[in-house]
Amino acid sequence: MGTFFYVVLAFLVGVLVGWFIWGRLRGELDSLRGDVDRTRSERDKLRADSDRLTGELNACGKTRSDLERQLREAQASSGAGGAKASSQPPAALMSTPAVGKSAPATAKPAAAKAAPAKTAPKPAAAKSATASAAAPKASPTKAPATKTPAKTSAAPKAAPAAKKAATTAAKPASGKPDNLRRLIGIGPVNEKLLKAQGVTSFAQIAAWTSADIKRIEDVMNFDGRIARERWIEQAKLLAAGNEAEFAKQFPTAGTASNT
Repeated sequence: MGTFFYVVLAFLVGVLVGWFIWGRLRGELDSLRGDVDRTRSERDKLRADSDRLTGELNACGKTRSDLERQLREAQASSGAGGAKASSQPPAALMSTPAVGKSAPATAKPAAAKAAPAKTAPKPAAAKSATASAAAPKASPTKAPATKTPAKTSAAPKAAPAAKKAATTAAKPASGKPDNLRRLIGIGPVNEKLLKAQGVTSFAQIAAWTSADIKRIEDVMNFDGRIARERWIEQAKLLAAGNEAEFAKQFPTAGTASNT
């Protein structure tokens, strides 16, 4: 009795376990079937897309062949038209003889109108003839003279004069050079720059013109400093030897604050 009970119990347990396992396997089988169906649908969709793309590609190829055929026909027709155009002479060349023929006809009245103009200068010729007849009365020495030689001779004279005026400040003074550092505003550096320009005496600075001042200031990178420090007035007093007046007007000259 006990053995039969255990056998029945084992059978029931086996049925339950089998049913549970079968349910699990059935669920997994259903999920696999769903995956297979989904994969098949995707495959069908890809095949449809592939067929559509193939159709579009074929349509594009057909369109390309049509365009190439049309292009070849257009080139052939344009080549034939160009050959015909080159075989025919231009209309401008055909019309030039007519223009050439009509030109002499129109030129004749113009020549006829211009003919009286040639007779007009006769009074002027008569005047020139009388002037030439009266010319021998003048002295023969004055006839060859012209105004151009006078201008050309005056120009060379003016040019050396301008060059001489421009270089008066650059020529060094004869004799021993002066101590330019006595002037207010001239130190060792400015003295070297002035000597490089040929300025070595007070007399040269006293004779400076506005052009010389501009030239010196451009070289020494000054801006109105010569006029502010009164170089020309100082140089005039020292060149004249008026030491008393120089010391009175410029008391700081020769001191430490000279420059």
